[in-house]
Amino acid sequence: MWKNKKLVATAGLIVLLSGCGEETLEKDEAVLETTEVEAAEPEKSEEEVAKAETEEKKKAEAEEQAKAETEAKEKAAVEEKAKAEAEEQKKAEELAKVEAEEKAKAEELAKAEAEEAARKEAENAGSASQQQAARMAEEYLSYTAFSKSGLIDQLEFEGFSNADATFAAEKIDADWSEQAVKAAENYIAYTAFSRTGLIEQLEFEGYSNDNATYAVDEITVDWSEQAILAAENYIEYTSFSRSGLIEQLEFEGHSKADATNAVDVIGL
Repeated sequence: MWKNKKLVATAGLIVLLSGCGEETLEKDEAVLETTEVEAAEPEKSEEEVAKAETEEKKKAEAEEQAKAETEAKEKAAVEEKAKAEAEEQKKAEELAKVEAEEKAKAEELAKAEAEEAARKEAENAGSASQQQAARMAEEYLSYTAFSKSGLIDQLEFEGFSNADATFAAEKIDADWSEQAVKAAENYIAYTAFSRTGLIEQLEFEGYSNDNATYAVDEITVDWSEQAILAAENYIEYTSFSRSGLIEQLEFEGHSKADATNAVDVIGL
């Protein structure tokens, strides 16, 4: 059987190659060597072609799907990042808003407190007449003792209104208990008192019973000695019987024992 061969023509020479022999046609041109060329492979069947096309199509589809999935993932990542950034931005804006509101509230509160402080300061400062009353009240207390009501009365006596005098007595922030102690010491320094008599005198001057009692208990006094001084004062300017002087001393608040001792001491 003949093998598949190809004819090679070159430079006017045709060579026929076969499996059985060789026939040469000579011409004027030189004979060139010939080369045997293998025949092409047989064509694939339709089924194989279809199968190859199907596989190629599947491969292309798989690559396209993989590409689409990759693009989808990248898009989702970008969207997620954008969403996160948007949420972060929103949180930052909300926080800034809250901080701004808190700052505004703090400033408003500070302003209100400053205004209230200024108002109180103005009230405490008082009017010109109130300031004068307060100054005079301090001058009075610098050299003598007063109860609060006694100081108000004194300022009114000086011509200040009750409102100005009351403002002054409250503004100077005096310790009325200590004022009562000073007043008690002043009384004892120049005249004799029983304990109850001195308390009553302090109350008459406008001190409360608590302040007066505190003052009398705070000072150091020999009440028996006070009874003797009182007896001597009475005898000095008027006449008394023994019993009458004892009764007078008891009326003044001295105890019967102190009164009797005083009359005995002065020799009545």
